[in-house]
Amino acid sequence: MARPMTIAQKILAKHAGLEEVTAGQLITAKVDITLANDITGPVAIKEFKKIGVKNVFDKERVVFVPDHFVPNKDIKSAQQAKVVREFSKEQNLKNYFEVGRMGIEHALLPEKGIVTAGDLIIGADSHTCTYGALGAFSTGVGSTDLACAMASGETWFKVPSTIKVEFNGKLNKWVSAKDLILHLIGDIGVDGALYKVLEIGGSAIEQMEMDGRLTICNMAIEAGAKAGIIVPDDITKEYLKNRSIRQPVYYTSDENAPYEKVIKYDVSTIEPTVAFPHLPENTKPVSKAGNIKIHQAVIGSCTNGRLSDLKVTAEILKGRTVHPDVRLIVFPGTQDIYMEAIKLGYIQTIIEAQGAVSTPTCGPCLGGWAGILAEGERCISTTNRNFVGRMGHVDSEVYLASPAVAAASAVLGRIASPEEL
Repeated sequence: MARPMTIAQKILAKHAGLEEVTAGQLITAKVDITLANDITGPVAIKEFKKIGVKNVFDKERVVFVPDHFVPNKDIKSAQQAKVVREFSKEQNLKNYFEVGRMGIEHALLPEKGIVTAGDLIIGADSHTCTYGALGAFSTGVGSTDLACAMASGETWFKVPSTIKVEFNGKLNKWVSAKDLILHLIGDIGVDGALYKVLEIGGSAIEQMEMDGRLTICNMAIEAGAKAGIIVPDDITKEYLKNRSIRQPVYYTSDENAPYEKVIKYDVSTIEPTVAFPHLPENTKPVSKAGNIKIHQAVIGSCTNGRLSDLKVTAEILKGRTVHPDVRLIVFPGTQDIYMEAIKLGYIQTIIEAQGAVSTPTCGPCLGGWAGILAEGERCISTTNRNFVGRMGHVDSEVYLASPAVAAASAVLGRIASPEEL
């Protein structure tokens, strides 16, 4: 009889063809999906061609989403996108998404049902951990490892240990999933879960819709985690219903599963949170932010570009105007989110408030384009990283926050809570 296992261990064991796995064990496992974008894809394609195989292991399971420098910002980015486009066409890949049909990869794949519960997913992008919100084991890898998996359909892992995190209680007004994950990272640090799984649960998570769960798992990597994962429940099943293109498999953690440790939070003690430069762990409650003037606010990304994020942004901006010294840039996660936000009036509200709305892209988040910061500028952003030079000049500053705090700050011209409006 197999020993008790966590949900992560069960998924890895299943894909390795083993009855059980333990932390620290080296395994070879079959993958359900491989993913790359217009930055990591060309490197993976180059390495794939060196292997000498003619075709990818499965043309329905190798996914390319050009989303970082698209629509192309310059000749170099156009060349990168061309490499991905031509390879996808040559391999007759089912899941290649061109501009106009694409979205930010980690918003797009759940929306399209390409990733699902019970999957083992690797992507040449660190925020591949997002899909743990669906009850999948998903993690970022290097482009060379991805190339090998594109050819063989499998890769190797060292089975990580698991830290269980419970968020219990009732959220205060304006406190969101982003505030919970920032609070956790602020508590344990950017290496607090290094090469471990963060299994997120508790009564506050049980009440949370999928958008918020995706936000939390998206930022597991910012605590150093190999993966973030939430055990599937009725909310998961409802989200995946009539969406998944493959049959979901719902795993759970055994009652006496081997956790490295258990961390518990009472969410009623958590307020809207801001991560100060230059690390996601450098957090403060917004009430203690002080009088910090901002020049730009960015709302969107694979962390907070979903419909509920645009909804709260529009609620705060309704009848108000962005501060004259601030540039507000909003970019929806996918085309479908964009269109739904238009139908619901969110986009009109944002534009009437003098915010700029962009096509789905990762551009501003990584200092790629469409929102780069100049020397000395400060940006409050709903993205996931605030390293030195992350969004532009090395002498610029990025403050991470929720859409509610970012929108309120855009109106007031300084880092602020929605309560101040």
